[in-house]
Amino acid sequence: MKAAAFGYHAPEGAAEAVSLLAGLGEDAKPIAGGQSLVPMLALRLAMPEHLVDLRRADDLRGVERRNGDLWIGAMTSQAAIEGSAAVARDVPLLARATPLIGHFQIRNRGTLGGSLSHGDAAAEYPAVALALGARFEVLSPRGRRTVAAADFFTGVYETDLAEDEILTGAAFPVRRDRSGFAVEEFARRRGDFAIAGAAVAVELDPGGRVARCGIGLFGLGSTPLRAAADTFDALGARPWAERAHRELRASGETRRSVAFGIDQLTPQELQVARLVAQGLSNREIGERLFLSPRTIGSHLYRIYPKAGVGSRTELATVIVGSDPD
Repeated sequence: MKAAAFGYHAPEGAAEAVSLLAGLGEDAKPIAGGQSLVPMLALRLAMPEHLVDLRRADDLRGVERRNGDLWIGAMTSQAAIEGSAAVARDVPLLARATPLIGHFQIRNRGTLGGSLSHGDAAAEYPAVALALGARFEVLSPRGRRTVAAADFFTGVYETDLAEDEILTGAAFPVRRDRSGFAVEEFARRRGDFAIAGAAVAVELDPGGRVARCGIGLFGLGSTPLRAAADTFDALGARPWAERAHRELRASGETRRSVAFGIDQLTPQELQVARLVAQGLSNREIGERLFLSPRTIGSHLYRIYPKAGVGSRTELATVIVGSDPD
């Protein structure tokens, strides 16, 4: 297949990019390195009317110290992160995770912001950001705001970003003394998507006790998981589990159920899925719902992973099996 026709825009900076997104509306989509979006375009799982290419936005690149953290621009390539002495020194967990991403050709094009904004539950960077307690800087025509990594990933390939917002960068806490980091993943072959993985950051106090333990799990649910309590439960370490429960509740975090299936769909997504099960094309569904075929394609892009399927035929089977007689 080939991508559907779209308008192409290449702004020179972040402010121009968000202005374009706001003016073009819901049928516009930003593109960073394109390592996830381009295959979706080719399969017509995503069919935006307009693409806003961020390659020329030099103000979205860079690695520097800011307010005690290491700030990395959203358009900084994964290859640049992999080769950065500052990242290796200040955020070693990020440096260790980067070589696990695909192959070097992918890392040459892929970006930090593209990976985080895509919100893939099996990706390394979102789990690392959760484990380290990173903060994300977001820009829109209304101004800038900061979002904690724990609040950013909201669902299957869904984030807290609005349609006219882009991620401009991420601030990672700089490593302290008496801290250690590890990241491990299981994949069928090197460079494949991870079947499951974990990123861990541990910091000891002067007495040798654990002062902070951050755990990010990937490939295990609909979003990357910050699941220290569940991990300790699984290990049978009840005292640690109880302590983790108390600390997570005190910070306002609650457990999230992890599930796939039709019950994960919004009412409109379920309506689209049922029409797909009837054998209607994107154009026919759009005519019934007064939506463009590209918008229907965007819905399917979100519906497939939520329902745990990979094709219209599989989706129809799931819908038929779930609907009451």
